[in-house]
Amino acid sequence: MQYLLPSLRLWLVTFAICVVGYTALVLAFAQSVAPFQANGSIIEADGPAVGSKLIAQDFSSPRYFWPRPSAVDYDGMGAGGSNTSPTSPDLTDRAKELIARYGATADKPIPADLVAASGGGLDPHISLEGALYQADRVAAARGLPPAEVKRLIEAQAVSAAGPFAPERIVNVLELNLALDRQAQ
Repeated sequence: MQYLLPSLRLWLVTFAICVVGYTALVLAFAQSVAPFQANGSIIEADGPAVGSKLIAQDFSSPRYFWPRPSAVDYDGMGAGGSNTSPTSPDLTDRAKELIARYGATADKPIPADLVAASGGGLDPHISLEGALYQADRVAAARGLPPAEVKRLIEAQAVSAAGPFAPERIVNVLELNLALDRQAQ
């Protein structure tokens, strides 16, 4: 009993420093250095939040660009891969389904990122090639000239790893919002 009160005091001080103090310090630093990212990179469209710039969403309408497949059904609370073997029949069936959905053929092969899920299952980007692959479908569904949709894709494309990397990627949510703004 003689050690109970000092132990509780030590626990309380440790809890206050390690849990409350450290968390408050990291949060204050993040808010001052990068507030947009610290608050979840939330994108708003005409008022309400429509999603995060950092987490993929499922778009299934032909009027929108579709993201990479997700092993976690685009659930931001449960990021993770499928851990399915590359030789799995389930993975083969999913790939065949996606290839049919996109209308891929031997003459028009589908970019790999439109068939393969990312490691975390929530990658909000697709390759520039993946976006351009979908341009004709989106243009037809919206009644727009394909060249106009392709110009919009090019305007939204950014370098994947800084200004000197050759590969460019497109954020699917931002591209779809740009399409919606263009329609207004």
